[in-house]
Amino acid sequence: MNGPHQGQPVMTRGRALDEARAAVILVHGRGGSAEDILNLAQQFNLSAFAYVAPQAQGNTWYPESFLAPLERNEPGLSSGLQTIDDIVNTLGEQGIPPENIVLGGFSQGACLTLEYVARNARRYGGVFAFSGGLIGPEGTPRDYAGNLDGTPVFIGCSDVDSHIPLKRVEDSADILAGHGAKVDKRIYPRMGHTINEDEIQAVQKMLQDVSARSV
Repeated sequence: MNGPHQGQPVMTRGRALDEARAAVILVHGRGGSAEDILNLAQQFNLSAFAYVAPQAQGNTWYPESFLAPLERNEPGLSSGLQTIDDIVNTLGEQGIPPENIVLGGFSQGACLTLEYVARNARRYGGVFAFSGGLIGPEGTPRDYAGNLDGTPVFIGCSDVDSHIPLKRVEDSADILAGHGAKVDKRIYPRMGHTINEDEIQAVQKMLQDVSARSV
């Protein structure tokens, strides 16, 4: 498709794509940027990976809440999902298969990441969502095709996040587990809409496991 996010910059950090055996796709939140989310690469502190971060047009992947009817977030939603898919395919062309790719994001980027993985279920190296859940209003059909085949999925969120209802986090974890993911869900009491050190360490361990397998 040729949506609002096609043709936007894609930033990289870490190992060059033609040298890397594994990669991390980082998806920024509403009002954030590819440059901002790439700061996670420094916190993960693992040099074996190519880190890849797409930029949303206007710094927003879709206009309304992730709980709004799907059609009200188009064409941004479909365009954002296509952006992730394009990167996964590009990495594949560089010799990095899905099982060596970790996908993750924060807030709106976490929601987009989980929705992409659910709609494109297969074995990935790992998935992480900092403060996010599957997209769509209550009652949205979740009859996704495919199987995540043991993909480790980390979901971390506050129990009182003003943007992400706890029930959606719990439902998303259950749905992904039902599609074959190995889910690590961590709910942090009264945490703000942010990323904490425990989440960073959990994903760092996920990346270390992927790095060890991809050597």
